[in-house]
Amino acid sequence: MRTSIRRPAVLAAAAVAALSLTLTACGGDDGAKKDKGAAASSPEAAGAGAEKDTAADSKAAAGTDAAGSDTSDSSAPAAQAGSKKKAGGKAPACTVSDVKISAAKQDGVPTTHITLTATNVSGHACTLLQYPLIAFGDVQTAKDVPSVAKSKPGTPVVLNAGAPAYAAVRINNGGVDENNRAVTSFNVNLFAADGPAEGSKVVTAPKGGIAVDDAVAKTGYWTPELRNGADDF
Repeated sequence: MRTSIRRPAVLAAAAVAALSLTLTACGGDDGAKKDKGAAASSPEAAGAGAEKDTAADSKAAAGTDAAGSDTSDSSAPAAQAGSKKKAGGKAPACTVSDVKISAAKQDGVPTTHITLTATNVSGHACTLLQYPLIAFGDVQTAKDVPSVAKSKPGTPVVLNAGAPAYAAVRINNGGVDENNRAVTSFNVNLFAADGPAEGSKVVTAPKGGIAVDDAVAKTGYWTPELRNGADDF
């Protein structure tokens, strides 16, 4: 009787063991899949992904789009516009060393007017301000010749390298006058931005000299060309 009772127990134990082996065999594929998933999430795999992300960030920082075209110079037009604006800025005031000044008699007998020509010899653009400061006599004591307001141009006279500007100057009222005096040379100064510039030019009078009456002498403003009417004084 004892033997018949133990046999079923042994058979039951064997069945449990067989069932465990079957479950283990069935779960083998799942275990492999879990191992592969662990490998994908390992530090080495994460490092490879980080390298890809870093390369993409570097490419974007370099200004290269997905198609491979360079977009890093997208701000270049603005920078170039700034440079052009700076290059095209206001020209500085002409100094006496920037210009060559000559004098010629205007048509008519007797000579009542002369024309001053200021030519830019500096090699760069400069602005010829207001009118010539003329002294028919000693530069320290002579009276500056007053200007004629109606001859003032509407815009500043900017002289490019080699360009001229002109000013008409009345020197007398014509005829013989006891107040007229012979002048063979005279001084011309220019204006700076804040007033008369330093220094002056000695200008040779037209051939034969000129007769000057300081009481009636007047000068026009510098203009790109002599203008009828505005310079008629």
